[in-house]
Amino acid sequence: MRTIPAALQAHLDGGTTTMCYCWRVTRADGVVQGFTDHDEDLTFDGTTFLAGSGFTATQISKTLGLSVDNLEVKGALSSASINEDDLAAGKYDDAYVELFWVNWSDPSNPNMRIIQMNGYTGEAKRTGTAFQAELRGLSSRLGQATNRTFQRTCDAVVGDSRCKFNLNQASFKGTGTITQAVSPRVIKASGLGAFADKWFSQGVLKFTSGANLNTKIDVKSHTNDGAGNVYIELWFPPAFDLTVGWTFEVTAGCDLSSKMCHSKFNNIVNFQGFNMMPGSDTVIKNVDPAATNTGSTTTSSSKG
Repeated sequence: MRTIPAALQAHLDGGTTTMCYCWRVTRADGVVQGFTDHDEDLTFDGTTFLAGSGFTATQISKTLGLSVDNLEVKGALSSASINEDDLAAGKYDDAYVELFWVNWSDPSNPNMRIIQMNGYTGEAKRTGTAFQAELRGLSSRLGQATNRTFQRTCDAVVGDSRCKFNLNQASFKGTGTITQAVSPRVIKASGLGAFADKWFSQGVLKFTSGANLNTKIDVKSHTNDGAGNVYIELWFPPAFDLTVGWTFEVTAGCDLSSKMCHSKFNNIVNFQGFNMMPGSDTVIKNVDPAATNTGSTTTSSSKG
């Protein structure tokens, strides 16, 4: 059961109240923003909550137990608060949000506000000059897979703290320039002619200029025909259309197999998979009718 501070309870019991909602959004890149449905900006806990954002919210759905609480927030797009470019770039995906119920006549008093809900943003949708996003309660994290996965292939990310491979080596990292946007997901590039065909397949591309600056996208395939034509296909199109002249960095890819870990990266000592585990083919394979099964660890062959 929620405990309401005595001062706030006395204010609510008075009949006439001065309450409003405030949202504090902490993005994955560390940027903190505040918004309120009050008609003036409010400041508390070191955050200024902007009134010009046009934030509104649906009724909060809260349940007992571990069911996921949720609500939807809506707001206006503006350069001063949340703009279309940031939404398209995914900067508000999985952002941490705190929802406060605040007495706007005394916002700096911690006994005049409570936290109604906190959680993470879900899918954000844009329509015209407005946006809409779902806010999911903290219990939504319980539905996500965590820890190791028992599988033949590696479950590390190439170059991370578990893989330990240095992708900043010149032979595993390339820089290129878009010379043609073949499709929303395919580019022709210069600067990568020295790298073998498929070297960057399943790698990561990061834009270093243009409207998609610093955006990272997984590479589906890399083609080098040996005649100076290099193509890179991305798994999905970036937020802003690919444009000739944009520059990027791209790192070598891995299919997460022990064979590639050894042959391409010489990093088998840090392989994070279970490549020796038996697969379903071991379970369902047929018995060799020519073999004599004695129950021992060795099998002799009977030729009849």
